[in-house]
Amino acid sequence: QVQLVESGGGLVQPGGSLRLSCAASGRIRSIYFMGWYRQAPGKQRELVATITNDARTNYADSAKGRFTISRDSAKNTVYLQMNSLKPEDTAVYYCNADVTSLGGTLINTYWGQGTQVTVSS
Repeated sequence: QVQLVESGGGLVQPGGSLRLSCAASGRIRSIYFMGWYRQAPGKQRELVATITNDARTNYADSAKGRFTISRDSAKNTVYLQMNSLKPEDTAVYYCNADVTSLGGTLINTYWGQGTQVTVSS
């Protein structure tokens, strides 16, 4: 089984910064895709940023110029650096990964438990 463990959420003032981390563990053969999603109260879950195994990145319009997604393949970890935070960034942020396990060939999608980000003065 594969687990995704997130950290780095919390309370921050508008204009501040946070860095979210998501570490994948378990019987991992390959990670093909990792990303960050968020869900605000009363709204649908939305994509924030993604990164592929060949380091291509993609961002939601609301994140462009403020957020940066990166990865450390040796640690099976993905990061989301969040700068110039706004109150509308307040949401639960979820890590996502597409993974093949040792001894298998199927690609499975995993989700983290979510970490709360609150932007408020």
